[in-house]
Amino acid sequence: MKKLSILSVVCLLLSIVISGSAFSNHHPVSFEYFNEILSNIDKVVYGDDNRVLVGNYVDEKFKKFADSTAALIPRKQIIFRDGFAVVNNKTLMQELEICEDEQWANISAIAMCSGFLVGEDLLATAGHCVMTQKECEENVSWVFDYRADIIGDGSLLYLPKENVYHCKEIVERKLNEHTEVRSDFAIIRLDRAVVGRDVLKVRTEGKIEDGSELVIIGHPSGLPTIIADGANVRDNDAHYFFSANLDSFGGNSGSAVFNRETGLVEGILVRGERDYILDKEKKCYHVNKCSDDECRGEDVSRITAINTIAPFGKAWLEPIPNEDNLKPYNPWPFPFPFSDFYILNFDGGNK
Repeated sequence: MKKLSILSVVCLLLSIVISGSAFSNHHPVSFEYFNEILSNIDKVVYGDDNRVLVGNYVDEKFKKFADSTAALIPRKQIIFRDGFAVVNNKTLMQELEICEDEQWANISAIAMCSGFLVGEDLLATAGHCVMTQKECEENVSWVFDYRADIIGDGSLLYLPKENVYHCKEIVERKLNEHTEVRSDFAIIRLDRAVVGRDVLKVRTEGKIEDGSELVIIGHPSGLPTIIADGANVRDNDAHYFFSANLDSFGGNSGSAVFNRETGLVEGILVRGERDYILDKEKKCYHVNKCSDDECRGEDVSRITAINTIAPFGKAWLEPIPNEDNLKPYNPWPFPFPFSDFYILNFDGGNK
């Protein structure tokens, strides 16, 4: 962080939460001022905590899918040296003041959002993860294989240089607040084709069945690649998104959400319940835990809403009047420019 320490920002957020203000969503906060902060901390554990590091996951199919997912890491944090992309390591406890007895407290946590391959040079993510073309080009790196079994746990992380990609253009992006839409997605063209990784298969028409079992792959709270299963569709009525009891957190924004049975990507994780609860005695944070059928659920933008990869996906929907002219989705409750923040959210909203 250039002008504020992590602790300073966390204290600011705590003072806001304690004073009664609520984050309704996570939204990008400035790479310039907060380029070491995880974006959109807002998710939760439902029932058992099903998060597993990709190297420890047992289903080879989904481990293979994980090869096609990427972490958003601020470009300014990466230094190229001797064939490696070198990044200063920060643990989850250092970044977010997570209680030391939490499962992931001492694991690296440097990712801000997640993404996944939908074309040889196309990556899908949440719309709130990349706000403008300028930001996309100048501030963002997409890193494949940000995995605990590859990066190690030293003070410096060494990532293969060839696994780091940059943004060439935003091909398609939507972010609005219409109650029947709440679109939140972006398709990014990378600076070169991705080799040695499969383009993920996505649903191109219709919608997922009620109650279907789900798997999510991404970077909860900025952690290395994690797979979480054991979730189901809870509310499937909205046109452009569905809700589920996924174990997801800030940093999971942009994660691919898979149909466990078919292996198809059904959508992009974008919003959810608050992630962490303050332990006032210990002055640190614990994971927020809900029963499988409690709390608000996690929202997933339907992949069929994206014209670039599913041009006929919306055929089953009633058209939304003036969809392209809807008010931008901007729930940020503070008097800062919307594009100035990639912020932690402890109260519920974008992931």
